[in-house]
Amino acid sequence: MATALKPIGHEDRLTIVDHLDELRSRLIIAAITLAVAFAVCFWQNGTLITVLNKPLADSTQQSQNESSGGRLSQVSAAQKEVQQGFEASARLFRLLSASADLTPAEARAAEAAIRRVEGAADALPRTIPKRKPITTGVGEPFTVTLTIAAYFALLFSLPVLLYQAYAFVLPAFSPRERRVALPTMLMVPLLFLGGVAFGYWLVLPPAISFLQNFNDQNFDVLLQAKDYYRFELLGMLSTGLVFQLPVGLLALNAVGIVTARQLRASWRYAIVAIAVVAAILPGVDPVTTMILMVPLLLLYLLSILLLTIADRRRGDRGELAAIAPHDGDETEES
Repeated sequence: MATALKPIGHEDRLTIVDHLDELRSRLIIAAITLAVAFAVCFWQNGTLITVLNKPLADSTQQSQNESSGGRLSQVSAAQKEVQQGFEASARLFRLLSASADLTPAEARAAEAAIRRVEGAADALPRTIPKRKPITTGVGEPFTVTLTIAAYFALLFSLPVLLYQAYAFVLPAFSPRERRVALPTMLMVPLLFLGGVAFGYWLVLPPAISFLQNFNDQNFDVLLQAKDYYRFELLGMLSTGLVFQLPVGLLALNAVGIVTARQLRASWRYAIVAIAVVAAILPGVDPVTTMILMVPLLLLYLLSILLLTIADRRRGDRGELAAIAPHDGDETEES
């Protein structure tokens, strides 16, 4: 493996067997990285599940709001009434036992009864426990945990996986192409992680809160764990992918399909396309769609800036290439 992963220059010539050996070595490194990350994620699955449950838990407060009229708010109101009834009964029994002429045995029995009522009142939670997704199958807790660990392992291994892919194709690039490819490859994981963080912190909470509490007075809102985690993970994956917009436009610019001038001229169509993309991503409510449109518009503006720089550099290289032959002709004439 060490021989296969030795530094390879652009001028080196390797056989097919050498390329396959290097590919095998890098695939082994990627597999080991994924396996270690998966083991760590499975070990810490409780922490990861708590992180994923947070948007749903935060929606509990809105569900318990009495003005919402939902089933959870009705349960919360009934629970408060039962607790207040127990506390009032305990106070009344204490007053009656104090004013009545009871024998010592009757007084002890009355005190025991009062303590039981007070204990029942204290045993009731002050608020409904924060919501968690439910499981319906025998093996669902195990399979869902495996799925969550696998997704997070892939996320945490992404920098190493991208580096192995980049290192494998790097020898095929000329020095000038490497100067272009390196910043682009660095942008991919940074933009992806930024998209995942944006989706988790700013897109999922309002989307889950809106969708779970919408018209909840007519439904018993129970959320299956498998569906909930799929919604979250696909949502974060989607936002991570759409944040690759500048990289995709740079690639199209490199092959001559898109220019910065075309992007500036098509900004009206771009806004419509961004609105459509934001609408089809998880979270169909208008608020979430508007939240997701903001970074996409900023990324579109960033793409225009990057393509402008790329077009300018390409133009400068073209001018230098056009001037160089004329300089050579003048030297020959002299």
